[in-house]
Amino acid sequence: MADLHLTTIAVYFIYGLAFFCMGVAIALEAGRSPSLGEARVLRPLAVFGIVHGLHEWYELILLQAEWQSIMLPIPLSLVRLGLLALSFVSLLAYGIQVIRPPRGLAAVDAYIGGGMLMLYIAMSIFLASLNPGTPFSWITYADVLARYLIAIPGSILAAIALRRQSLLAIQNKRQKLSSSLNWATWGFVLYGLTQIFVPPLDLFPARFVNTETFIQVTGLPIQVFRAALGITITVALIRATQVIEMERREELATAQEARFAALQRVREELVKREEMRRELLRHTVLAQEQERTRISRELHDELAQILTGFSLDLATIKSRCTGDRTTTEAIDRLQELSRQMSQGLYRLVHDLRPAQLDDLGLVPALQHFFDDIRNRTQLKISFEVSGDRQRIDPLIETILYRVAQEALTNIMRYAQTDQAVLELIYQCDQAVLRIRDFGVGFDADALIDPQSKLGIAGMRERIHSVDGIFVLESTPGKGTLIEVRVPREIIRKEELKEIVDEDDPSSAGG
Repeated sequence: MADLHLTTIAVYFIYGLAFFCMGVAIALEAGRSPSLGEARVLRPLAVFGIVHGLHEWYELILLQAEWQSIMLPIPLSLVRLGLLALSFVSLLAYGIQVIRPPRGLAAVDAYIGGGMLMLYIAMSIFLASLNPGTPFSWITYADVLARYLIAIPGSILAAIALRRQSLLAIQNKRQKLSSSLNWATWGFVLYGLTQIFVPPLDLFPARFVNTETFIQVTGLPIQVFRAALGITITVALIRATQVIEMERREELATAQEARFAALQRVREELVKREEMRRELLRHTVLAQEQERTRISRELHDELAQILTGFSLDLATIKSRCTGDRTTTEAIDRLQELSRQMSQGLYRLVHDLRPAQLDDLGLVPALQHFFDDIRNRTQLKISFEVSGDRQRIDPLIETILYRVAQEALTNIMRYAQTDQAVLELIYQCDQAVLRIRDFGVGFDADALIDPQSKLGIAGMRERIHSVDGIFVLESTPGKGTLIEVRVPREIIRKEELKEIVDEDDPSSAGG
């Protein structure tokens, strides 16, 4: 007898544990964007598993009290009956929710479930009235009706619902998920059939098909088969959740790969746009230099010749008016104005496109520019050159010359100093230009003068157009440092050929 009790305890415990684990697994899946169905559809199935597992454990406690001949209060048995009915009603609700049409008829779940529950209660009361006796006999009738009226239809509907989910998984080419759902389907079908075997009662078909006849045929209690089917259903559904989790991870990995690919495409697009921007800047610089060259050539070819002719005509007139002192003085003034205009035109042509830059290179052009500044202003410029002085890319030389020109112009206008230092360093792969002054300095973020802002922006854009680095450091009262680093070679020498081959305009007005 003791061995039988231990076996019964083990069977009930495993039976309850299987369904309880199934309920917990389904509940967890219902809260994580489930693929078995919507969360509201899975919740009744989770309730069935958890409540039915608790029912089996609770019934195990009642059985142990019965073995020890302990009289239990009727409410405790009613609690067991309530757990049993609630679990089967939840299973029925799950099947109804999956099978019913997705749109409309939303109240059909409540109508069918409530109707089955009312029918169950009415039948229990009716049978109890036909078979008066102890309250425990009424509870037995209610237990049998719960299995006949709710458990069997609920199991069949749940099997149909899982089969529908399995067919949907096959349509979506999810074979592993379909296989797991098929196992759960057959588990519920057989589990529903085991509910036919109830305690013996004077009620059709319980008087013929009951737990005693099952033991006589198989030699085992029905709970053993129910526990085995519970384990089958639980393993199948947990396996289904595992398959869904693996699919979810694969989808996440695919989404991450797609996101990475999209980010890579965006990064490549940004690189292309940056290249296009630099190319546009480079062409802009080239266009500016070409336009400067054209204007300087026209000034040299037209205005310089006109001024030369004008000066010669004045000399002729002066030679013929030697006796008129007033006229001679006027002609002298005109000749002086002509000379000043020629010098101004020469400086303008030189600023537009210095001939030394094309003929001799960057260092002579800068030296000539600094000498001119020293002659016209009080600014003392210290110019130092180090490294290999060989000619570098013409476009690079032009850009460095323009940066030095703009920087020194800003120093003369804003720095309030008479000293500036310029360093030109030729390194193996780049050229470095540093311009430093010891003037008033400024706050670069709060720069007020728009012309100065445009000048700094122009220097920066020129350097960026050849993939260079532009650094500006300035502190109020401590002066300003501009440092640029540009590669010595770029793959566009031919684009500056037209600039280099232009006519030399340096002799305008000379």
